[in-house]
Amino acid sequence: MSGKTAKNRTAEPGLKKVLGRWDALAIGVGAMIGFGWVVLTGDWIATAGPFGATLAMLVGGGIMAVVGLTYAELVAAMPKAGGEHNYLLRAMGARWSFAGSWAIVGGYIAIVAFEAVALPKSVLYLFPELSQIRLWEIAGSEVYLTWALVGVAGAIAITWINIRGIKTAGVVQTFVVLFLFVIGAMLLAGAFTGGESRNMEPFFENGVAGFFGVMIVVPFMFVGFDVIPQSAEECDIAPRKIGKYVVISVLIATAWYVGIILATASGMGASALAGSELATADAMGALFNSEIMSKVLIAGGIAGILTSWNSLLMGASRLMYAMASSGMLPRWFAYLHPKYRTPSHALLFIGGLSILAPFFGTAMLGWLVDSGSPSIVIAYLLVGVAFLILR
Repeated sequence: MSGKTAKNRTAEPGLKKVLGRWDALAIGVGAMIGFGWVVLTGDWIATAGPFGATLAMLVGGGIMAVVGLTYAELVAAMPKAGGEHNYLLRAMGARWSFAGSWAIVGGYIAIVAFEAVALPKSVLYLFPELSQIRLWEIAGSEVYLTWALVGVAGAIAITWINIRGIKTAGVVQTFVVLFLFVIGAMLLAGAFTGGESRNMEPFFENGVAGFFGVMIVVPFMFVGFDVIPQSAEECDIAPRKIGKYVVISVLIATAWYVGIILATASGMGASALAGSELATADAMGALFNSEIMSKVLIAGGIAGILTSWNSLLMGASRLMYAMASSGMLPRWFAYLHPKYRTPSHALLFIGGLSILAPFFGTAMLGWLVDSGSPSIVIAYLLVGVAFLILR
């Protein structure tokens, strides 16, 4: 960063320190718990069995907690907006910081766009007549105007909330995460009252291959805990304590996935789960013997979409703000809203991309996962190297 840029950034009013500990925790947890637990739990159980999938999540969650400890130490030393950008810049210089920052920005934007497509796809389960006014077909996926507009409305709402201020986004995040946990508690209650252990047999499937078949998805399921370090400059928390919430959020997400796996397996047998598109929702309906309860769980899944979307939009915008402040992006991206002190230009840019995503149809989901996951893994690897260099 040039001396002039650094001086200007110091002189100008910066980001507001308004996030409390509960806000930070809700941002981290909400980022990790998206919609995947509704769609993928049945696949995990079929791959490794309920106990095998549980073991894979426990081991994977433990590994991610260790990665979280790395971030905890780095954020305590450098509590600045942009997280990874600052760590790589200090440890490895501008070129590696540029590459690593773009890797995680690309991954985050891919997931934000993913949520913009996942939202109408999820709402379609609640309202089967949603798809009206056919527009076109892309890669075998038909796109309907009314369907796409649901994603557009979500993108506008989430972007607007974030522009209004990170505190507003944090409060919204907290309430939606609480709603999500209420749905999870209902599923667990149903498992305790109506679940059967015989439904969970066989407890293990496919041995070591099954275990690693579930382990391989862990990085994607835990993406987002590092949004806390990226918003560190806006946390009204002692820097040395911010990292604690990174690790706690990973542990909470691990407990969530374990609980969902066991509750789903207790509600339906392996053969029934294998034929289910939304195994967790079907299990909820079976546990309570009610189709309405299946839809209640899908509502919880939609809440997960919104929490993940909100957190990752927040993280991506702070990274772009930090890169622009360092001269790696046009200064336009470092603009802060005069009233709300949020990086409004970066938010509008990412929000605009998410508005376009639904018009590519559900085929977009696979493309986004394939492109987003590798870039995030690369960024995590670079942060680990930076940690070793700085140590």
